[in-house]
Amino acid sequence: MQAICELIIPADEDPGATQAGVVHYIDRQLTGKFREHQKSYREGLAAAAHMAPGEVERAAETRTFFGLVVTHAMQGFYGSPRHGGNRDFASWRMLRIPLSPVRGRIPEASDEKG
Repeated sequence: MQAICELIIPADEDPGATQAGVVHYIDRQLTGKFREHQKSYREGLAAAAHMAPGEVERAAETRTFFGLVVTHAMQGFYGSPRHGGNRDFASWRMLRIPLSPVRGRIPEASDEKG
């Protein structure tokens, strides 16, 4: 899962999916809000482990799985850190978006810097 997410949001001069905690976000959401997608993730990851290059385009169910992963990876990267992703406000810092406090957390001096 981490390798797939890192292909979707690779690190460059800014953090990528791994550093931003995207897989943590997806794992956390699969036990809650995304519970109905657990089967799709299990089957999609199993199929992806056995695919040859170029096969993704040929399998409709695999395209659906990868579309789901892209959607969830983007949510985990750009969403509020309170949901388990966007660790240390990685994407907001990259986009120079003012940081908002995470509910239930005392802001640190480093959080207030843009």
